[in-house]
Amino acid sequence: MSLTKERKQQLIGEYRRGADDTGSAEVQIAILTTRITELTGHFQVHKKDYASRRGLLKMVSRRRRLLDYLKRVDPQRYLDVIKRLDIRK
Repeated sequence: MSLTKERKQQLIGEYRRGADDTGSAEVQIAILTTRITELTGHFQVHKKDYASRRGLLKMVSRRRRLLDYLKRVDPQRYLDVIKRLDIRK
């Protein structure tokens, strides 16, 4: 199941930094984390879906790059995001 418009707006509302923020690193990381979680559940059922697995790996590496950027620019925001999203690091 893909990320619905309503769920995406809800994530943006939870993780935005300002009134009109839709693209900050925190928002992007939250959206990617939700999509990664959904795809992980998909792979428990469809073990041989290698094409989608490639997309999952691309999402994970993109999230990793965003987290590295956030850690470099503002370590406190980085710690807050990984705590709120319950990401291992």
